[in-house]
Amino acid sequence: MAETAVLEGMGEDDVLAFAGDAAARERAAQADQLRGAYQWAILHSPGRLDPDQADRPGRERARAYGGEETPEVTEFAAAALGARMGLTTFAAGQLMADALDLAHRSPRLWARVQAGEVKASYARFVVKQTRGLPAQEAAYVDVAVAESADGRVPWTRFEALVEAAVAKANPAVAREQEERAARATFAKKLRGEAHGMASYLIRGPVPVIEQIAAAVDSYSAAIAEDFPDLSDDQRAVQAVLMLLTPGADQDPSTLADRAPVVNLYVHYYAGPDATGIARVEGHGPVTEDWVRDVLGPSCRFTVTPVLDLAGMAPVDAYEVPDRHRQAAHLMTPADTFPHGSSLSRGMDLDHTSAWDPEGPPGQSGLGNYGPMTRSHHRIKTHGGWDVKQPFPGIYLWRDPYGGYYLVDHTGTRALTGRPNDLPLVVEIYRDLPEIEWAA
Repeated sequence: MAETAVLEGMGEDDVLAFAGDAAARERAAQADQLRGAYQWAILHSPGRLDPDQADRPGRERARAYGGEETPEVTEFAAAALGARMGLTTFAAGQLMADALDLAHRSPRLWARVQAGEVKASYARFVVKQTRGLPAQEAAYVDVAVAESADGRVPWTRFEALVEAAVAKANPAVAREQEERAARATFAKKLRGEAHGMASYLIRGPVPVIEQIAAAVDSYSAAIAEDFPDLSDDQRAVQAVLMLLTPGADQDPSTLADRAPVVNLYVHYYAGPDATGIARVEGHGPVTEDWVRDVLGPSCRFTVTPVLDLAGMAPVDAYEVPDRHRQAAHLMTPADTFPHGSSLSRGMDLDHTSAWDPEGPPGQSGLGNYGPMTRSHHRIKTHGGWDVKQPFPGIYLWRDPYGGYYLVDHTGTRALTGRPNDLPLVVEIYRDLPEIEWAA
């Protein structure tokens, strides 16, 4: 509030100066993040791995995060860095990779980033494009684009400049990338849509996409008189649907007999406190009107009762029963590792407290499950991390360096440096030495 009051009293020149200083601080902070990620990578060299453990399943290994001639890094290093920075493990790994490439393969860009002359985002874009090049060619691109990377040209022009420099650096590699891209064709539904809408993306060679576009345009024009109330874009979508699903312009209730079967999981509470909002799994919240108007005419519904999560009996076996897996997904649909992002139903279902064949009965049950990706599962098992689940769906993590993270349905919160959280941590970690909190 004090900052706001100061700003409100500023004139135009002072506000512009304040905004400019804020931008400079942001640029410096991003450069420091790269510097920190680089040093973290250097500290986690392969030499710290135990060679006697190298061949054991799931154990940590060394991997090349960056391009050619960058040092290898232990593969679990990104997890602690990401948790401390509020990033996913993957994003932290990419930050280390970019920092290694800048320091070892693009020295001119790296120097300009540290001097505050080039934004980290520009430099990171360049090294991502050159990661597959030999070091000498990456250095060529560094020289070619370093001067223009300070924002003097718009972003789209800078992208084109980098693309051209990469191609000139090694035409043979550019051709290999074209051939590799030609094999990476796909047609798939995208994630991240909202408000009852979704997107379907087709990627293919330019002439194929041009043919598809021409076919859709032609058919859209042919059905214009049949759909006078649709806009051009809406009619194009209708044209695609009719081309792929014959009869889609007829009675929607009969379409289900001819269309491919698609399973959608719609979660809805119909009790006295109903909010009128449902959730389509893999998509997000929708209103009950949307369910009625969009799904109602063309879908067949199978109503299943809500699982009794609290009353679900545990089992003695290590294997997780299907009903437990379904219940765990409903209670905790996301990866439970700090800042985990996966929502896949195919994640590993880890036992929070390791299953012990000599232990007490009922170890496999809600309250002792935690969905995780395979990489996070390995980090939890072999990377020195610890996790407790004091209540079902509430996870308290400790990284190998003393950082604490609370993961629940609201996301991830770092507890280190928050003295008010100390009683919770001490209660759960009674056997640990006293925690030193930051001021």
